[in-house]
Amino acid sequence: MENAPPLPVPVAEIPEAEIVRLVTRYRKAGGPVMHIVNLFGTRVESQIEKLPDSIKDRIERVVETALHRCYTLAGRILGEGDTLGESGHRTVALLTGAVGGFGGLPSAVAELPVTVTVIFRAIQKIAESYGYDPADPEVRLECLQVFGAGSPLHEDDGVNTSFLGARVTMTGPALNRVIAAVAPRLSLVLGEKLAAQTVPLLGSVAGAGVNYAFLSYYQEMAHVRFGLMKLAETHDRAALLETFRAIAAGERVGKS
Repeated sequence: MENAPPLPVPVAEIPEAEIVRLVTRYRKAGGPVMHIVNLFGTRVESQIEKLPDSIKDRIERVVETALHRCYTLAGRILGEGDTLGESGHRTVALLTGAVGGFGGLPSAVAELPVTVTVIFRAIQKIAESYGYDPADPEVRLECLQVFGAGSPLHEDDGVNTSFLGARVTMTGPALNRVIAAVAPRLSLVLGEKLAAQTVPLLGSVAGAGVNYAFLSYYQEMAHVRFGLMKLAETHDRAALLETFRAIAAGERVGKS
């Protein structure tokens, strides 16, 4: 048949060297965050416990609204003059975190939508670097799903690659399902960030450092997601993920 789709590439031809590079990004993603948060130790944990339920509920509402807004405005916020690279987005995140932490809890909460927008924009730029159109609805949906890549503040129990699931075709209900799934998880993560920003006398420093580290984490996770998506265009997806999980777990793949 002339128009038959190409057969998947055999498992033996999976590009392990490229997957090793993606696994390296995956493993180091939480490193800077853990280092920064550990600087504040139990003070951050105590601040998390002090956050009232009303604030936690508000965080989730703010995050859900911010995710919807990021998706809706994604095509417009690309901006022809946006030349920020990965380090540039980290600098912006650092500055917004410092401003958010300066005024304590009220300013930290107000800064959350800005943080979500900056991170989303950085994820879009990474998608673009792999050849995807960041204004495309399905690519925007993939960008949102990067936020579901776990928490940078906790080490994975095993290899948490659930965020590498099957691609979702863009529809209105699909968008709502993705946001409904991502928002609660992201709210918990940002609640911990918020707690770090409310540490007495360290709000601005904590806000800047944690924002910088959080953005670095999601940038690495975006590289993993879009790197695997690009490989899946010419290789068997199931075999790619199996190889990724095996290498991340420390197993030798394709070796006798």
